[in-house]
Amino acid sequence: MTGPEAGPAAEPPDEPAQQPANERAGRYTRSFAGMIGAMLISLLVIGAFVAFRALNRDELDVEPQAVDYLDSVGVLQESGVTVVYPPTLPDGWVATSIDFQPGERPVWGVGFLTDTDTFAGVRQEDISLDELVDTYVDENATEGETVRIDSVVADTWRQFEDEGGDSAFAAEVAGQWVLVYGSADRSDLEGIVESLTTEPVAQTN
Repeated sequence: MTGPEAGPAAEPPDEPAQQPANERAGRYTRSFAGMIGAMLISLLVIGAFVAFRALNRDELDVEPQAVDYLDSVGVLQESGVTVVYPPTLPDGWVATSIDFQPGERPVWGVGFLTDTDTFAGVRQEDISLDELVDTYVDENATEGETVRIDSVVADTWRQFEDEGGDSAFAAEVAGQWVLVYGSADRSDLEGIVESLTTEPVAQTN
């Protein structure tokens, strides 16, 4: 023999196993889901703490945030939208919300907190009266007798009420239904109906 017998060939070092792409994606998805779950748990804990603090206070005094609805009416009027609105409010009333959705069938709404902490709203929308009443009064609201109210925008109004004490007056104005509704006394809602106008804001101030 001319040399030592050759031994077996050395094997290359093992390479780290590559994880399949679907397994890596699965782990990523689980990690993301876990993060979202942790966030939700944190929010629940924070919400529970806030609720606990609120329940353990003698009084939770939250002042309503007033909005300038007349300014919004003026802007809409300048853009050519006919808006039905009350130019003034009774003493102690505060406008707390405004809703406007532009388009071929614009939607207008404003909400008020009365001096007795009840709600009154005005809604102007080009949908069926049944839809308006179902949404803003009650699906089981009952209709009363049609009444005549001394209002500039319409003199004949349909009445609705539900078992919970909410009521509403409705009339068609310029091809759209106008609904005056809420938990406020019927006399308060009727007062809003009487005050409604479509005149430019500049002429009502």
